[in-house]
Amino acid sequence: MNIHELNIAGLKVENNVFLAPMAGYTNYPFRKMCRDLGAGLAFNEMVSAKGLAFGSEETKRLLYTGEEETPKAIQLFGSVPVLMRAACESEDLAKFDLIDINMGCPMPKIVRNGEGNALMEKPKLAEEIISECVKSGKRIAVKFRVGVKEGDRRAAEFAKLCEGAGACMITVHGRTRDKIYAGPVDFEQIREAKEAVKIPVIGNGGVWNDKDANKMFERTGVDGIMIARAALYRPQVFAEILEREETPFSELFPVQLKETKKLYGEHFACVFMRKMAAFYLKGRRGAAEWKRKLFSAETTDDVALYAAEIFGGSEGVKAE
Repeated sequence: MNIHELNIAGLKVENNVFLAPMAGYTNYPFRKMCRDLGAGLAFNEMVSAKGLAFGSEETKRLLYTGEEETPKAIQLFGSVPVLMRAACESEDLAKFDLIDINMGCPMPKIVRNGEGNALMEKPKLAEEIISECVKSGKRIAVKFRVGVKEGDRRAAEFAKLCEGAGACMITVHGRTRDKIYAGPVDFEQIREAKEAVKIPVIGNGGVWNDKDANKMFERTGVDGIMIARAALYRPQVFAEILEREETPFSELFPVQLKETKKLYGEHFACVFMRKMAAFYLKGRRGAAEWKRKLFSAETTDDVALYAAEIFGGSEGVKAE
């Protein structure tokens, strides 16, 4: 396994196994848990350049970080170069050491707005956005896919475009937009992107365990890996890949619940942690019945009690 410290334009990262930005999930308590389990870098969920420009409180809520989060990284999306640069230069993003531009999101709402993966179909605009953001003086990374539809081979060309515009790192998701998150990962295109540039290249897609991580490294030669959905089902995947002790859910869940409630309040914590417990149930016997009970819970205390029954343990189970 090719685990090592990574230097991103002078930014030293403890290891090269990252938590991907995931809208609606990578809030502070979840990031902290993944960092504690070994993630070398954990991205805040993506924020809108327009949202920042118009002072959206909902957007600003996504910017919260803890003092111990070092380095700090966030993902930014948008399609207007001047607004993207303004966001990078804003006080809102001043504390972040690395800003990743989303050019990979396949969701129809984002693509219809000309954002996310739609930018791969407009290379000149994509290049201008990256170049403008680089002028802010911040470290700028780009996350994109290998193409738009099956048969596309855009990864290497787009990687060179990003490097030429000034990006200091790229992350390549090994599927085309039309595949969303399903189907095999195109390791060959990720390898071609890696060979096309000199900046660090991170491989993303299909990494669920240490064997998958090793396959990504061996077949692509990437400088690091980025984990997304696997972390939602089993955040211990970071410890597994890094060969560290895996903390059980009986210890992880109560802490995550308490910190989520403390930061976001009772209602958000109840809804969010019901959802997270359902993820963590993947593969367990009786999961369907436990999910039914979880989604009937109306308070965080109810969620905590069900979680204690599911995962075991009772110490500090209430979300005080």
